[in-house]
Amino acid sequence: MSHADLVISDVRPWGGEARDLVVSGTAITGVVPPGTAPGADRTVDGCGLLALPGLVNAHAHVDKSWWGLPWQPYDGVPGVAGRIAHERDRRDDLGIPGVEPTSRVLAEMVRHGTTALRTHVDVDLGLDLRGLEVVAEAVAAYDGALSVETVAFPQDGVLRRPGVLDLLDRAAAAGADHVGGLDPATIDRDPVGQLDAVLEIAARHGCGADLHLHDPAELGAFTIELLLERIERLGLQGRVNVAHGFALADLDDVRRRDLLQAMGELGVSLTTVAPVGRPQLPVAALDEAGVALGLGTDGIRDLWSPYGTGDVLHIGWQLARASGLVRDPDLTRVVELATRDGARFVAGALGGLPLDLVPGGRADVVLLDAENVMDALVRMPRRELVVGGGRVLHQA
Repeated sequence: MSHADLVISDVRPWGGEARDLVVSGTAITGVVPPGTAPGADRTVDGCGLLALPGLVNAHAHVDKSWWGLPWQPYDGVPGVAGRIAHERDRRDDLGIPGVEPTSRVLAEMVRHGTTALRTHVDVDLGLDLRGLEVVAEAVAAYDGALSVETVAFPQDGVLRRPGVLDLLDRAAAAGADHVGGLDPATIDRDPVGQLDAVLEIAARHGCGADLHLHDPAELGAFTIELLLERIERLGLQGRVNVAHGFALADLDDVRRRDLLQAMGELGVSLTTVAPVGRPQLPVAALDEAGVALGLGTDGIRDLWSPYGTGDVLHIGWQLARASGLVRDPDLTRVVELATRDGARFVAGALGGLPLDLVPGGRADVVLLDAENVMDALVRMPRRELVVGGGRVLHQA
């Protein structure tokens, strides 16, 4: 084995036997017994710590945060419409979106072990595409060490604001990885119109679609059925994600099973922020149907809510705790969703490399002082070392 760029010595990948991780460029080129790694430009002693692949934040809003600014009390009216209006009224005063606040929240995510993320970025008539430009500049500072995909997100609706469709089209043409939508039935009050318009843009530009769907029970299920019809007709299999998908947790077992089976057949994925106080998406049922599930932090200290730390492992903890998961395989499965299996949500940004601690995997590594994977989830210890694309991004 030739000279390496980085060796992370004496770590326990996934809690197994001690190994040295050999890194060249952005990839892991060897997972070898301790003391057998080649010489390297830099060696980091892993001190026997647990090693996991980098965490994947599959649903973020990094353009919205006021992280690092003085405390901002929420003084808007309740509900989605109230939060939208409050954000529009206050964001300019706080310099949102801006490179500095976006950079601060990205740094906080990295400190907690995130090395890849999919972020929704607001496009609306008051911002044009400025948010996408801000995020691109903040991400560029990582020089490829942080893998990021963007969703052009119409936070204020698609059809009810003339001109938003054109913004989504321009965003896709400018390189946004996905176009978004938002509660077609309750925001635009035209589920057929919004879905037709958004998915047509995705099909024409060859990008993905990632749609916020908060609507519950049968209203949400009906929207998903409309979505599935259009995915099949437009050939968008494997390119559409439903974010939140509260309806799927509300349905009876038979109705949910049938809907999940149809989603799995068309490659439709789901992302959850494991919301407190709501039923959780059933991990086992999703796995059985072949529906990929990603975990995300949603907004972090933004004008919608002061909550959030940037820790995807904490979102996994919420999902596991609220779902009553206690067995080792189930707890391990949640960590897999937060790491290795979350790679599908950022596959383009990862450049085709798998996200795992194996030869040929992307050199995204997180070290924690934990006995095993389950202990890491339930205790959420601090991240001692974070490596992204072969570069040390954080060391405690």
